[in-house]
Amino acid sequence: MKNGFIKVAAVTPKVRVADPVSNKQAIIEKIEEAERQRAVAVVFPELCITGYTCGDLFLMEPLLTQAKEVLLDIAAETNGKNMLVFVGLPFAWKGRLYNVAAVLGNGAVLGLVPKTCIPNYNEFYEGRYFTPGRQEAEEVALTEEIKVPMGSHLLFCADSIPELKIAVEICEDVWIPAPPSISHALAGANLIVNLSASDEITGKDRYRKNLVEGQSARLICGYVYASAGDGESTQDVVYSGHNMIAENGIMIAEAERFCNQSVYGEIDIQRLTGQRRRMSTFTGQTDNYREIPFHLKKEVTELTRFVDPSPFVPGKTEERKKRCEEILSIQSMGLKKRLEHTGCSHAVIGISGGLDSTLALLVTVRAFDLLGLERKGIHAVTMPGFGTTDRTYDNAVNLIRRLGTDFREVDIKEAVRVHFRDIGHEERQHDVTYENGQARERTQILMDIANQENGMVIGTGDMSELALGWATYNGDHMSMYGVNASVPKTLVRHLVRYYADACENAELKKILLDILDTPVSPELLPPEDGKISQKTEDIVGPYELHDFFLYHMLRSGFGPGKIYRLAAYAFEGRYSGEVILKWLKVFVRRFFSQQFKRSCLPDGPKVGTVAVSPRGDLRMPSDASSALWMAEIQELENLLPDIG
Repeated sequence: MKNGFIKVAAVTPKVRVADPVSNKQAIIEKIEEAERQRAVAVVFPELCITGYTCGDLFLMEPLLTQAKEVLLDIAAETNGKNMLVFVGLPFAWKGRLYNVAAVLGNGAVLGLVPKTCIPNYNEFYEGRYFTPGRQEAEEVALTEEIKVPMGSHLLFCADSIPELKIAVEICEDVWIPAPPSISHALAGANLIVNLSASDEITGKDRYRKNLVEGQSARLICGYVYASAGDGESTQDVVYSGHNMIAENGIMIAEAERFCNQSVYGEIDIQRLTGQRRRMSTFTGQTDNYREIPFHLKKEVTELTRFVDPSPFVPGKTEERKKRCEEILSIQSMGLKKRLEHTGCSHAVIGISGGLDSTLALLVTVRAFDLLGLERKGIHAVTMPGFGTTDRTYDNAVNLIRRLGTDFREVDIKEAVRVHFRDIGHEERQHDVTYENGQARERTQILMDIANQENGMVIGTGDMSELALGWATYNGDHMSMYGVNASVPKTLVRHLVRYYADACENAELKKILLDILDTPVSPELLPPEDGKISQKTEDIVGPYELHDFFLYHMLRSGFGPGKIYRLAAYAFEGRYSGEVILKWLKVFVRRFFSQQFKRSCLPDGPKVGTVAVSPRGDLRMPSDASSALWMAEIQELENLLPDIG
């Protein structure tokens, strides 16, 4: 449970229909297995104590009596186990029969949650036996001495983890237009468990999976779905044990069907809580809900779930292609609107032969094509300086000519030397003044050409650079519309590669691939032996790490401790703990100290869930202190190598 992770399980025992004693042993074996896996929420299928397919046997008193006796035996087995267990059974009360989920923990039955929606169509005829449950809890008697609450509006709350609240729905409940889990989530439940017996017909598994993923997404919750499987009667239908664990729209674990496979996964309760906190439209309503406390011992949850080292970049090829096309469309449509609104038929853009300016030029060409404007209205300017290499210069020139835009070259070296003389700066002194003087000269050239052409300067800087403040204030930091402002560096590379693969022009593709192969550099220091001497990632750190830090800090609000843990897990074998902490410290320090650059950013389109626009996603004071975050990093450093 460290960092908000809790391990959950969806398990399907092999049942014998109408044989609670036999099923008790199968369920207990699964509980013991889950304990070895250190799961703290273990979900079994609907009516698993008796089997779902008992038919009219549900009306027989011996079955109901034995099911209740077995329930108490199973509850006793949870004593001393650090878990909450959810099992299904038929339960008779006041002349009615209910399909319930019993919630077990610390050796006792903590509550019964009745099924709300009773299907009575097609192959389902539960209405023949069961009554829909009430929302508001009432006390029911399991024995003369044992009374527990029964109602659908029960929340099970861990005393040691205040943010963890679990609620229950049963099978059909999630298939209806307004599932009970909606009310549960609004009442505070962030983990929904579903005890199900969903039979298998062709294509139903995809629909069922969409339901689970979709419900976890719209409710910003974890969702554990356990379904009946092998062992149920196959008189008319077959059950596959399609167990699933989802979190906020993402499938964490999914069982192979038709083999009663148990699935385990970690739900990030802290992340879910943070996401809900950000959504002002996620409003709570706790009417008629009763909270049932239970005890969990705090333990470190070992991570087994996939943590994406490139959270901004889809891993699957087809999904990545779709994402790239979508982002290019967003960027170009944003610029198209701005050009239309201002009446501009000219754009000015500095081309360095690097990734960012290449992407910006490709987007600008798209926008002009959408408007039906001549590409010659795009004034692509290459501005060689003290650090420009032949490779980047040639790529810039060739790219401009291949795309058919207006080509201009302005060598900045002499102008910068005059400027250095004017301010009394020695050219051989290669400090920040030396570097920024070149960047600001380039921006002045672009702005003045834009005035000449009655056009606008298109910004090239990406979101990763803005997060780190790796931009010259009032230099490359400034433009009239920043098309890359919310595109992280790791994604810039894939966008350019996608364009190269899709362009159907062998020569253009060759240029783009060489640009992709060029080290990232501002090229503000003189080259060594004709090669780039100033490599950005040697100075500020690997962009894949910084983008990982940025995503988890802004998207989920995580602190350095949790970000470090996730990074160490995601990049295991690629970066040591010491290296990750080194660059995490750089990231936090720069992120806080450089906010003043982000506070006055030009307009630019948002393309993803993480952005740093001061008008949209990041309302952060420029003089905020990083002390709290840096102190947490220092604590991590003190623990090395123990946590490395």
